[in-house]
Amino acid sequence: MLRKPQLRLVITFHTTAEALKTEKLAREQGLEGRLIPVPQVLSAGCGLAWSAPPETQAAMETVLERGNIHPQQIIQLTI
Repeated sequence: MLRKPQLRLVITFHTTAEALKTEKLAREQGLEGRLIPVPQVLSAGCGLAWSAPPETQAAMETVLERGNIHPQQIIQLTI
């Protein structure tokens, strides 16, 4: 059964290391989300993106800043 498309926060990265570090830091903070293949409408250097509920955007931006992670793109997208 196909799931209904929903609005998500999508963060893309230049490197796989940045994506994996983001996953680790977000989990440590108890933030909901997961790594996914980059949606076809976007492009990213490493092919991985972090997908999370849009209401976590401010918290995720804090995680990225504290982790010294410079994402390629932060966007809200229906996927």
